[in-house]
Amino acid sequence: MCGITGWVSFDRDLTTEATTLHAMTETMACRGPDDRGTWTEGPAALGHRRLAIIDLPGGRQPMSLPTPEGTVALVYSGEAYNFTELRRELTDRGHRFTTDSDTEVVLHGYLEWGDAVAERLNGMYAFAVWDGRADKLVMIRDRMGIKPFYYQPTADGVLFGSEPKAILANPLVRPRVTLDGLRELFVMVKTPGHAFWDGMREVEPGTVVTVDRSGLSTRVYWRLETRPHTDDRDTTIATVRSLLDDIVRRQLVADVPRCTLLSGGLDSSAMTALAARQLAAQGEKVRSFAVDFVGQTDNFVADELRGTPDTPFVHDVARLAGTDHQDIVLDAEALADPAVRAQVIRARDLPSGLGDMDSSLLLLFRAIREKSTVALSGESADEVFGGYLQFFDEEARRTDAFPWLTTMSRHFGEDAGVVRADLAKSLDLEGYVADGYRTAVAGIDRLDGESDFEYRMRQISHLHLTRFVRMLLDRKDRMSMAVGLEVRVPFCDHRLVEYVYNTPWALKSFDGREKSLLREASADVLPRSVYERVKSPYPSTQDPRYARALQEQTKDLLARPSHRVFDLVDRDRVRQAAEREAPVSTQAARRGLERTLDLAAWLDLYSPELVLD
Repeated sequence: MCGITGWVSFDRDLTTEATTLHAMTETMACRGPDDRGTWTEGPAALGHRRLAIIDLPGGRQPMSLPTPEGTVALVYSGEAYNFTELRRELTDRGHRFTTDSDTEVVLHGYLEWGDAVAERLNGMYAFAVWDGRADKLVMIRDRMGIKPFYYQPTADGVLFGSEPKAILANPLVRPRVTLDGLRELFVMVKTPGHAFWDGMREVEPGTVVTVDRSGLSTRVYWRLETRPHTDDRDTTIATVRSLLDDIVRRQLVADVPRCTLLSGGLDSSAMTALAARQLAAQGEKVRSFAVDFVGQTDNFVADELRGTPDTPFVHDVARLAGTDHQDIVLDAEALADPAVRAQVIRARDLPSGLGDMDSSLLLLFRAIREKSTVALSGESADEVFGGYLQFFDEEARRTDAFPWLTTMSRHFGEDAGVVRADLAKSLDLEGYVADGYRTAVAGIDRLDGESDFEYRMRQISHLHLTRFVRMLLDRKDRMSMAVGLEVRVPFCDHRLVEYVYNTPWALKSFDGREKSLLREASADVLPRSVYERVKSPYPSTQDPRYARALQEQTKDLLARPSHRVFDLVDRDRVRQAAEREAPVSTQAARRGLERTLDLAAWLDLYSPELVLD
């Protein structure tokens, strides 16, 4: 796993811009602590920071190959899990390799198939190829958007990077945020291609973006398509299991220590148990890690979202699967530490407002990185198999809007609850969400004869797989790569996504519960407690000391009335939350405080120009 960046400027010789290229590349140091490299030729400059996973001595980048028509150079982030098969095929076609890395396979694959190499890859990837034969830059992103990829067109070319910070390091770019960026911030909706920073874009998942002297063009090589599903229940369950066995086997390949993220839920438990079984056959034991909070299990209070603490279920899985397990136990002081909040914002380049759920994830990944370099995660199983509350909530099913907004509003309140009234009017979040929803559902095909109910559930599934999951994948990538940890997501394998997406809802929930197919496909490796457990979201601390720390920090902020954050948030609402005597230990009660403190820290760190009209 790595960090990539680059600059194409058709009107200048970038060999004179070494200082700027170095600055852009070094913003990716957290993503690639093991090595760095740059490559420049005429109008193209590429930068790379490496986290060595496969072929530790041989996978250095940028990687280039001379041809009679010009040099072809690559910077690559990610993993191609089928690179050994592709290597054999390319060898049969006459290609010769000097390393054992998947990077070299992707480069030769481009030479053989051009940008159609993307359609042959199984994995998570974001890579850019400078093709000197045609003076063009080709940028390609994986199908599900697991690896981030940003770019910003310029007057004579383009800038790109794994993260916005790499682009922002170029003096051509101003850190500027308009109302559209703030709209993305204050609603839990991800507009495809939108990058929050003004002028910046994302390479959309499943897309090739090509830049040459004539301009910029895009080609979609993969999209989630509607297809008939003809397998019966037993065949469907068996197919899901077969796919999972193959996916986990492929994603365990690494030349560095591996582990799993274990929450005690169905997703991570199934993945951990399958990994443990496969490694046991090789005489190895899988490491597993879980996050916990001081006193949480003993003092847990059930609510509508979380009925049980995670730890007992985590330990049940660890015992049955025989993992080498460790709980990472965090205290309120660490979760509320302003320095940790700043690290979270630097990792994400924006103020997410998720509070302890972000800080705990960063601290978890940091602790894991001391023992392992690669982790497997259960991320995205809820989107694939139908695990969230909104899949079963009648109001969310009926609403003419993104279904998760219904349940989130009910449990957490409105995301923009502390925004100034005048700014809220300018943002018109309701209209923005409605426009985005209409666009999102317009492209969802319906099967002939599909019932209204089945089609609605198809829509809900599609929205989660093309909108909701992308936010979580970006969060996962940024937080893990901020500490140099590669997190792989088996449930995002496009073969599994395509198969389960087209399975009728009646099959996905055949026992009336969430994720029925996954539960049955992994039943033989799960403890009964986990098999029976109801879905529980990512944990959040219930320690009142965390909430009190937020209140004290907010009071300190209120003592600085000239702070720019008050251009965005309502000072009186914030003061009421900070001075509230009733407990503010729930996520909903803390939401405004966390949002305000994140915004303030982001403004201090990035000093962005805000355009609020």
